[in-house]
Amino acid sequence: MKLVRFLMKLNNETVSIELKNGTIVHGTITVKLTLKGKNPVTLDHLSVRGNNIRYYILPDSLNLETLLVEEAPRVKPKKPTAGKPLGRGRGRGRGRGRGRGR
Repeated sequence: MKLVRFLMKLNNETVSIELKNGTIVHGTITVKLTLKGKNPVTLDHLSVRGNNIRYYILPDSLNLETLLVEEAPRVKPKKPTAGKPLGRGRGRGRGRGRGRGR
């Protein structure tokens, strides 16, 4: 399961996220941004890039077993069968223009 899908299931839950720089983001609909050593600031909307997250603190009342179950099974795309490959390759050799003075 992708992390994004899991977090979408946490809609209307109160969570805390600690960022790598020590900032703690805590909230549900209202988000409080706490910079290290500063007073909390209330924001209407906040986007956090995934590589900046150290860890999530989830509520104890959350039933993870039901949240981690995927609703629909994955469908793998079919690979093309025998025949010519689609498009042209980027291999070595010809096809790089007319050349110089030939």
